[in-house]
Amino acid sequence: MTAVLTAPPRPTLGRLTAVELRKMVDTRAGRWLLVLIALSAVAMMPVVLYAAPADEQSLGQLFAASQIGVSLLLPVLGIMSVTSEWSQRTALATFTLVPERSRILTAKLLGGACLAGAFVAAGIAVGFLGRVAGAALGRSTGSWSLPLPVAGTMLLFAVIMVSMGVAFGMLFMNPPLAIVLYFLLPTLWTTLGQMVPRLEGPARWLDTNRALDTLTDPGVTATEWARIATSLAVWLLVPLAAGTVRLVRREVK
Repeated sequence: MTAVLTAPPRPTLGRLTAVELRKMVDTRAGRWLLVLIALSAVAMMPVVLYAAPADEQSLGQLFAASQIGVSLLLPVLGIMSVTSEWSQRTALATFTLVPERSRILTAKLLGGACLAGAFVAAGIAVGFLGRVAGAALGRSTGSWSLPLPVAGTMLLFAVIMVSMGVAFGMLFMNPPLAIVLYFLLPTLWTTLGQMVPRLEGPARWLDTNRALDTLTDPGVTATEWARIATSLAVWLLVPLAAGTVRLVRREVK
C-alpha cells in the first residue's frame, strides 16, 4: 500500500503574528528597546509633575506626556522587526517555512500594532499612577477623566509610527541606515519647509511632523485629515509599497 504524503496546513495569520511578536522580544536588542520605551513613558511623569501648572496636570495630559518618548522609539522597533530577519540570518528559515512573504509582512505589521496598543494601554496606567502621585504630593489639581477620543488618537498615532518604521525597514533592509534615514529625511523636509518660503505650502501637506501634530488637538478638521492622509501617503504608503516589492524579490543568502 502506497503512503500518500500531504502537505502540512499552513500557519494561520494569528500564529504568524504571535511568532513575530516573539521575535521582537526574543533578542537582547529587542528586550532592551522595549525596556527603554517603557522607561521613556515613566520618565516623563516627574517632568510634568514639577514643570507643568497644577491645573494642567490632568490624567489626559499625563497620559499624552507618557507617549512622547514612546512615539519616538516605536518606529525603531518596527525597523528592527524587519531588518533583524537579515542581520541575524533568520530569513532563510522564515521564508522557507512561509514562502508567501506578504503574509510575513502582514504579521510584522500586526505584531507592531499589538505592541503599539500595549504601550498605549501601559501609558494609561502610567498616567493614572502619575496623577495619583501628583494628588498625593499636592501638585496636581487637573481632571481625573480620560476622554475616549484622546486614547483613540494616541492609539492611531502609535500604530502609524510603528508602521512607518516597518516600511522604512523593508525599504532599506539595513538597521543603521533605516534608523538614520527615518529620522533624518522627515526632519530635513521640515527644516526646508520652514526656511524656504516656496516650500511652505507643500510642507503643510507633506510634512508628517506638522500634519500628525494635529491629531493631538481636539476637533481635527477635514482639511487637517486631508493633510494627514497626504503626508502618510508619501512617508508611509510609498515606502511600504516599495519595501514590499523589495522584500518579495530579494534573494535570501
